[in-house]
Amino acid sequence: MAQKNGNGKSMEETLWDSANKLRGTVESSEYKHVVLSLIFLKFASDKFEERKAELIAEGKEQFLEMVEFYTMKNVFFLPEQARWSHVMQHAKQDDIAIKIDTALATIEKNNAALKGALPDNYFSRLGLDGSKLSALLDTINNIDTVADKQEDIVGRVYEYFLGKFAAAEGKGGGEFYTPKCIVNLLAAMLEPYKGKIYDPCCGSGGMFVQSIKFVESHKGNTRDISIYGQEYTTTTYKLAKMNLAIRGISGNLGDVPADTFFKDQHPDLKADFILANPPFNQSDWRATTELTNDPRWNGYETPPTGNANYGWIMHMLSKLSENGTAGFVLANGSMSSNTSGEGEIRKKFVENDLVDCMIALPGQLFYTTQIPVCLWFLTKNKKEDTEHGYRNREGETLFIDARNMGTMVDRTHKELTADDLAAITRTYHAWRGEEKDGVYEDKAGYCKVASKEEMAKHDYVLTPGRYVGAAEIEDDGIPFETKMTELTQTLYQQMTKSEKLDDVIRKNMEVLGYGE
Repeated sequence: MAQKNGNGKSMEETLWDSANKLRGTVESSEYKHVVLSLIFLKFASDKFEERKAELIAEGKEQFLEMVEFYTMKNVFFLPEQARWSHVMQHAKQDDIAIKIDTALATIEKNNAALKGALPDNYFSRLGLDGSKLSALLDTINNIDTVADKQEDIVGRVYEYFLGKFAAAEGKGGGEFYTPKCIVNLLAAMLEPYKGKIYDPCCGSGGMFVQSIKFVESHKGNTRDISIYGQEYTTTTYKLAKMNLAIRGISGNLGDVPADTFFKDQHPDLKADFILANPPFNQSDWRATTELTNDPRWNGYETPPTGNANYGWIMHMLSKLSENGTAGFVLANGSMSSNTSGEGEIRKKFVENDLVDCMIALPGQLFYTTQIPVCLWFLTKNKKEDTEHGYRNREGETLFIDARNMGTMVDRTHKELTADDLAAITRTYHAWRGEEKDGVYEDKAGYCKVASKEEMAKHDYVLTPGRYVGAAEIEDDGIPFETKMTELTQTLYQQMTKSEKLDDVIRKNMEVLGYGE
């Protein structure tokens, strides 16, 4: 339940209003870092003060300034100048930006997990309007980030703001923020209970957060999960590190932000689960001769220079363990393109029995692009797996057409509902043989299992609509003759009305002097 203020607005809405007041002095693409950095600082301080109170209650006052007594409870240790209370004492002063920068730098210096995560002299460089910054600090000061142990308040604020920023900026092609419903679907499909999770283009870390939430909601042990990721954009890399840190999630995102293709920071990784949303149709990812003999393309054609889609697919395949599964978002063109050898590469995916499931998604899911997208699920092992309850699926691929699912949440934006997600997930799991999800059956217009031979007949095009066919039209019980009579009468009535309207228009034109 969202916290409400006196005006009936949610905590997130109030924060957004305060952030919007920075318009004019800061670009919206910048003030997300202003707001999220301050929320992080408030949350870290609240956790610190809570732990400090615990130590006092336990009679351990002599340990209040010892780092170990905070880190043992997954709490960041904050020296005096890094605490929210210290910042608020100076909120109305001219040097408040310097005080905030000092607080953030001090937290990072004292906590190794935050290395490279927090903005460096960011507030001082922006030259923010002091009164607007002070008003924002007051708004954030009213948020009790640790009041409700069951409510991921800071996480909720992060998700809300990342989505709002993506919508406000209206750009980025989906690279920055993946809609929550898609992230939820990937996690529910893959069921990442145990093992290594990898995202080669992790953005702000949403895939990792949702994977951890999935494990927790199914009473799993998050200690059984280890996280690996990489992000190219420096500011987004920092957001990802903050996003994980505020939830106490430890992950290896590489030492620095870097290009996954040219500086792979996990060269020896073999992941059990890969969840990703690579940049759509990335055109400037390599020059003509670069990466031509890269070992990640082993056994395949070198992916084309003009579109990175297949480069991303093959990079992820190279990172999969022998029993691993990858689920990722790509533009629809990836399912059928034959440009620069992509068709031949896709043919080998099918021949090598790597394609587990293909899902066509509805349009308008993304804040930042109208490009229609699909989900790919690849695995290196379709053999029977008694540990997980999977049947032998060798030579089979499941196609799901979910384009008619989803609900409009505003004029331009659609979301998959919880029921939609459950239906898609159930279909996939039932096909894999998991008894809890019932017995799988093909359903015209929605899902179909195809063999390698069928895919060959379709020239290895993997668009679900090619396979699932048309949905059966329900018989409404009205005889054809009756329907035809009613439709004909309606048509004649409309034709008569059309003739009358033509006469009216002709007379009006004559009055205006434009007769024949």
